[in-house]
Amino acid sequence: MVELVLDAGALLGESPRWSAAEARLYWVDIDSFRIHRTDPATGTDEVMQLDQPVGCVALRAGGGLVTAMQDHCALIDAWGAMPRAFGPDILADKSEQRFNDGCVDAAGRLWVGSLTSDKANPQATLYRLDPDGTLTTIFGGLTTSNGAAFSPDGRIFYHADTPTHRIDAWDHDPETGAVGGKRTFHQFEQGNGRPDGAAVDAEGCYWSALWDGWRVVRLSPAGELLQTVDLPVQRPTMIAFGGDDLSTAFVTSAGKNLTDAERAAQPHAGGVFSFRVDVPGMPQPMFGG
Repeated sequence: MVELVLDAGALLGESPRWSAAEARLYWVDIDSFRIHRTDPATGTDEVMQLDQPVGCVALRAGGGLVTAMQDHCALIDAWGAMPRAFGPDILADKSEQRFNDGCVDAAGRLWVGSLTSDKANPQATLYRLDPDGTLTTIFGGLTTSNGAAFSPDGRIFYHADTPTHRIDAWDHDPETGAVGGKRTFHQFEQGNGRPDGAAVDAEGCYWSALWDGWRVVRLSPAGELLQTVDLPVQRPTMIAFGGDDLSTAFVTSAGKNLTDAERAAQPHAGGVFSFRVDVPGMPQPMFGG
């Protein structure tokens, strides 16, 4: 049963990350320039207001957060502290782009992609930010980089360019961070939702939030559809696992650009939702920088 955790009214809720130490869910509202820290047990929600879009967030091994901002990545040393730039401002001369979805691998590296508003020219790119601040280009030719996640053994990297309606799988070398052997993992039909953010559970199944699809789905390691969870919002954006047993799924959503009729049909658009799962998620690695 899907429950409303927080009626946040986010414009573009994204990047849920569970902190086991705090029993809190971190997430961002990209278009409101905010990082949230929510206590699902009480509904208490703390907000950190920034001065530019924040595409994604992840916990750091030494405490604090790593974030991908408009055109650069940044470190936040403690809740409420000002972000400090980390690594190159790679998108500074690309006004049509901003950073978007990301995830951390087992080696503590942040994989983060961009999106472009110039849809006719797919020049968005996936990067890897290492703990020493080195930023490596992984691959380009994208419109909206999304769905980044790793298999439990770290040897498969999943990724979606949302407008293609397709999730790809890549072979991944956990030691070097190199990828290759791209193949289609799952192709969704047009007009029934597009793959946005994702997470992998302990059985290696890939959960995808479907933008404009009113649902999240669970795909087997072979890419077969195993489960569908319907949601009361049109635009779920990303899923994460949390709680004491990592068996609570948290889903962020977006409330922007809805018509009056669409908004009336989904009064909790932009909220954070949860439901229980039979197979727990994986503990999320922390950024090493």
